[in-house]
Amino acid sequence: MCLGIPGQITEITNAEQKLAMVNISGVKREVNIACIVDEEHPVESCVGDWVLVHVGFAMNRLDEEEATETLKLLQEVAAVMN
Repeated sequence: MCLGIPGQITEITNAEQKLAMVNISGVKREVNIACIVDEEHPVESCVGDWVLVHVGFAMNRLDEEEATETLKLLQEVAAVMN
């Protein structure tokens, strides 16, 4: 089973290597954004995007509402597990 966590791209750290800083619930991590970059959505336009992050890669873009709902559900699951 794989778990992707929503996060928001806050800055591009290396455009050539397609690396960006992503804020995931207050924790900032550098992730590879190559999977979400294309001719219509170049690296430079990714700042502010919500993405689903799995093992250091942004797997796809999410809208803010979907990201917020997913984070809320993950927090609820974590509360039950404690």
